[in-house]
Amino acid sequence: MSDIQELLGQIPVQQIASMLGTDTASAQAAVEAAVPTLLAGMQSNVQAPDGAAALESQLARHRNGLADGGVDPSQVDTQDGEKIVGHVFGGQQDQVANRLAGTANLGGVGGDLVRRLLPILAPIVMSYLAKKVLGGGQGSAGQTSPAGGIDLGSILGGILGGGLGSGGPGPGGPGGGHGSGGLGDILGGILGGGPQPRQSPPAAQGVEPGTLPAPTGPRTVTPGELIEVDLPDENR
Repeated sequence: MSDIQELLGQIPVQQIASMLGTDTASAQAAVEAAVPTLLAGMQSNVQAPDGAAALESQLARHRNGLADGGVDPSQVDTQDGEKIVGHVFGGQQDQVANRLAGTANLGGVGGDLVRRLLPILAPIVMSYLAKKVLGGGQGSAGQTSPAGGIDLGSILGGILGGGLGSGGPGPGGPGGGHGSGGLGDILGGILGGGPQPRQSPPAAQGVEPGTLPAPTGPRTVTPGELIEVDLPDENR
């Protein structure tokens, strides 16, 4: 079982669905999309100067055992969750929620439901990471950087890399920085799940893109075609 599947397995989806007033299937889809998005946002943050130190400090505050065993969502501090979400997404949580709701795998789940879900999930994710990073857990816990500190970027990348087939971004990937569109272009279209760019038409068979075969003899000029003509030099 991968780290992210272990984390998802600890989240009581049915109880969360009841809290949010939605069905279990919609809550499950939203949780499975939102958790990797939170992790990708944290991974994006640790690339910034002092970002890793700030996250490590927050993890120490969330070493509370919330993610140990069965999680009771009614015990989650959603006010703390709001603060975490706001910090992780740099105040762009509404844009993230709307973009997340628009991904194909969420169907009709709306942005409002995602916005209410994120503050519930954020403290659970932080508690899980605190146990993983600071609590001596197995797997990626305690991984260090060459400088001797905890390599949070690699830990988060390792968790995302073991995801649900979506291929979470690494430190230099879609979620690895704050691009021109904000928060890594809203985390790379939510880990590649957003609208895809329009593809160029395929090149003709047997012809390399940008090249034309050399002419072999006289040919008919089509209307509007530009023809190169050597003009005499007036200074000669």
